[in-house]
Amino acid sequence: MVALKATPLNTVHRETGARMVDFGGWDMPLHYGSQLEEHHRVRRDCGMFDVSHMLVIDVRGGDSRALLSYLLANNVDRLQQPGKALYSCLLNPAGGVRDDLIVYFLGPDWFRLVVNAATADRDYAWLAAQRDLRAPGVTLAARRDLAIVAVQGPHARAKVGQALPESAAVAGGLDYFSAICVGETMLARTGYTGEDGLEILLPAAAAVALWLRLRELGVAAAGLAARDTLRLEAGMNLYGQDMDESTTPFETGLAWTVDLQAARDFVGKSALQNARPQRHALGLVSIDKGVMRRHQKVTTAHGDGEITSGGFGPTLARSLALARVPLAVKPGDEVEAEVRGRGLRARVVKPPFVRHGKVLITI
Repeated sequence: MVALKATPLNTVHRETGARMVDFGGWDMPLHYGSQLEEHHRVRRDCGMFDVSHMLVIDVRGGDSRALLSYLLANNVDRLQQPGKALYSCLLNPAGGVRDDLIVYFLGPDWFRLVVNAATADRDYAWLAAQRDLRAPGVTLAARRDLAIVAVQGPHARAKVGQALPESAAVAGGLDYFSAICVGETMLARTGYTGEDGLEILLPAAAAVALWLRLRELGVAAAGLAARDTLRLEAGMNLYGQDMDESTTPFETGLAWTVDLQAARDFVGKSALQNARPQRHALGLVSIDKGVMRRHQKVTTAHGDGEITSGGFGPTLARSLALARVPLAVKPGDEVEAEVRGRGLRARVVKPPFVRHGKVLITI
């Protein structure tokens, strides 16, 4: 039996009484007692997540921009000011999604990628192979010496300011989707909850002290369960559920991340230029009682679809889902999800459902 990998905060989670689970080969906290309380704390105040299982990859060298321009579906040439960040997909030649990631432009020859934990090893191997073919002078560094703590919620930046006063003072004017390095620590105004906040990348040896200081300041620890309901309400895709190598960005609500206008070539571009998608991604809000879940069939007037992510949305106090449905299905339509052998009526909406603590849809 293969031992689970542990983040630098693993001991703290266990001492706090977290319920730990196997998450893609990592020993991670599911919750610390109440998923609902953790969810609401993030929406109304702030919470912190250990996301150190994700992999930071530093890409350095004179050809780093040209390499990433070819490997990413979004256009890194949009990143001209150091500190700016971009969300993008890595695609296969058929236009399917290998992974989604954030790329930060940190210096003239320095980009930083943060990729998903479940795909980290294969992402790194593929990036290295592409580097060897196209830009052998570029260096790739897998930064397992770094931890990542995400502090999210309306009061998150203020709490980080108290915990890291010198770093936060420098980062005080950060725009959304921007980052700054203060010594060995990077603060990024990004996240996966639909709330404001910071993702803090810092030396692994410093992670426990930061976590405990934030806890002293009243920041609630939150686990994977709350992270999932928060991202679902925010209409954010989860790799391996809402998209994978069998689906293109056009089928997963990520067309906005693909730049087909620039002259540059990129992996999957030709396939996407010729793509004729038959499905697209939309949101569902339950009308009847019941909880929609992944893989449930969605019956529409235009053919069947499938739920890719579903669950109970604590902020709206009803079930929500992301679903891949025929192109003719539009917001406002009524559909049925097959839940426990019966049809549960749901309204089609355009995600997100909730952002910055506000419900954005009409129920």
